[in-house]
Amino acid sequence: MNQAQDKYGHTRKVLLVILSILAVIPLAPLINRYIPPLILGDWNLDLTVSIILAGTLTFLTLRLFRFLLLPAVGLLILVLIYNQLTNGYGFGNMIRDYKTMVQNNWGKKEQKEIDLVLRPTFFDGPLTKTVKTLQSKVIATDSVVRNYSVKYSLESFDEYYPKYGSQVRLLSLFKHINSNFKYVSDSERDEYFATARETILNGLGGDCDDHSILMVSCMKAIGAHCRMILTDGHLYPELLCGDEKQFELMQQAVIHLFGNEAIDNMYYHEQNGQYWINLDYTARYPGGPYVSETAYAIINL
Repeated sequence: MNQAQDKYGHTRKVLLVILSILAVIPLAPLINRYIPPLILGDWNLDLTVSIILAGTLTFLTLRLFRFLLLPAVGLLILVLIYNQLTNGYGFGNMIRDYKTMVQNNWGKKEQKEIDLVLRPTFFDGPLTKTVKTLQSKVIATDSVVRNYSVKYSLESFDEYYPKYGSQVRLLSLFKHINSNFKYVSDSERDEYFATARETILNGLGGDCDDHSILMVSCMKAIGAHCRMILTDGHLYPELLCGDEKQFELMQQAVIHLFGNEAIDNMYYHEQNGQYWINLDYTARYPGGPYVSETAYAIINL
């Protein structure tokens, strides 16, 4: 009889351990959503801390309220299934969270580009005129632009707002624009710079300068600071992340929220302690590779 009791007791312990692990796996990323990014040197610790907290909570539940462990695991799984079906925080998000922890800690994360090289030109008159024309096309206060920007800043990543704050709005807006923008060339003879309102109303079609004007106008409409870089036959937008600490937080958010992309590096320019990342239509994620490092003009807005 004692042997049978020992046998069943051992089985129960094994089952409790399995249930504890099953509870920690989904609970840790759920906790992680509400913990701010914790960066120590090159290490991202927030999900690691979440795993420790989830394990501690599970252990306390096991010690004090063992009978609640099984219902808690079942409830977590049901919540994940419901969220998966309603586009909330589901199994895909959980997998992405764990992937982010590995990628942030062991992956190459950043690639500082050489300082922008301003190429001298003998055509200062036409260049100055082009710069002023581009600046005049950036109208962030237009109601169509503002409403469009707000709408699509809420389209993606909203469940991560408690963690990354307003950065998720910028990343959501970037994702929508770059996922839907369609390249259309200008006339061979004439260069036309469309306002953001025009590009929105025509269905997000245009060339590189139309995309840049659209991107910086929309970003500015929800509080971001941007600039445009004019290169040889190309124009692209950049987003100001801020100082090194703010850049690190943006970098973590990009690696986390764009985890489906093959992010090998985060490319950036640094000037006077301020960090800028690429928002070009050629970039699959904010901070993607640059097309050119030579610039005719840095267009501040």
